[in-house]
Amino acid sequence: MSKKRVRKPSSTDKTVERLARFGIEIPSWGFANTGTRFGKFLQDASAVDLEDKLQDAGAVNAFTGAAPSVAVHALWDFPNGFDPEVLNTAAKYGVKIGAVNPNLFQDQCYKFGSITNRDASIRRRAINHMLDCVKLAARAGSKHVSLWFADGANYPGQADIRQRKAWASAALKKVHDAMPRGMTLLIEYKPFEPAAYFTDFFDWGASYILAKRAGARAKVLVDIGHHLPGTNVEQIVAWLIDENMLGGFHFNDRKYADDDLTAGSIDPYQLFRIFNEIAAWEHQHNRDLDISYVIDQSHNIKPKIAATIQTICTAQEAFARALCVDREALAQAQSAEDTIASEQVLLDAFHADVSGILKQVRSLRNAPADPLKAFRKSGYEARAAQMRVCKRQKLGINEGGSYA
Repeated sequence: MSKKRVRKPSSTDKTVERLARFGIEIPSWGFANTGTRFGKFLQDASAVDLEDKLQDAGAVNAFTGAAPSVAVHALWDFPNGFDPEVLNTAAKYGVKIGAVNPNLFQDQCYKFGSITNRDASIRRRAINHMLDCVKLAARAGSKHVSLWFADGANYPGQADIRQRKAWASAALKKVHDAMPRGMTLLIEYKPFEPAAYFTDFFDWGASYILAKRAGARAKVLVDIGHHLPGTNVEQIVAWLIDENMLGGFHFNDRKYADDDLTAGSIDPYQLFRIFNEIAAWEHQHNRDLDISYVIDQSHNIKPKIAATIQTICTAQEAFARALCVDREALAQAQSAEDTIASEQVLLDAFHADVSGILKQVRSLRNAPADPLKAFRKSGYEARAAQMRVCKRQKLGINEGGSYA
């Protein structure tokens, strides 16, 4: 590794300061029993209710110092409506409520779509649910309403593509205009699944167009796993940043499709390259990029909390390495059309040892130097498992691993 192409931050360096400001939102659903379309493998320590989820989120934040907020799911977490007491519960565990996620894919009425359904009453139901989520987000102090739609079609001729686009645009406009000032609408995309022939929000361009039509506070959300194999995700990120249309991320990783594996487990270099685009913009503009960083992964095999901590640590490492890129050397190599030197600048940073930097960052956040190791030694998971097995028995909850 060429040390000339890697910056070496001190304890007062801007890199440490930047990483100390870097926070990742964690999803409430990441602590519950989840799985694949084929089934799920139950874990005794998985959360039973929202309080368990907030407690687990608080543990993640305590061990990492980098997860101050929790993304919530409107139906899963608030089946009986929003209870303001949840704010006190979250504060008790040292976290706050983050993005609010509507559920527009689970009810039977959404078989042929939600906001793109040909039935106007179903479209109204979906819009009203999103409007309720805007109100919920406002009451919870959240700055984001995050949308993912399963809408699409399975067969050619099944649906009018342009009409569905018009219905989607009209719905998003209504939701955008109902948001209070300071709130952002995040619009996610996915080119496949569950619809097979087409999805209505099929790529970043579709979300970009619909966000633009919705209004100035609508942005595109990039889920790393929501791309076809071989897609250059960092190029999408760069374009959206340049257009001021990047609203945030859902961090995960995949081998083939939307696998929702822990971030960086398959392609850590891609994660680094994504953060490199963020770091490059911040270097050029000398300020933080104001976007939402959220984890969205399905821990079907790994223990819930440990997997979440693992992803946060991996993201911190990737960002730290991206901040170590020698921008001057990179610019010089690019100007000279020196392909090898240009690539090597990135590789040198990618292979840099950033453990010392991260120790300083975690010290500033009163977190252990090795969050994952500290958590696994803490005994938290065993205690949670014992308590939650008893809770399930008391409540008469008998979960099964099959979706049948």
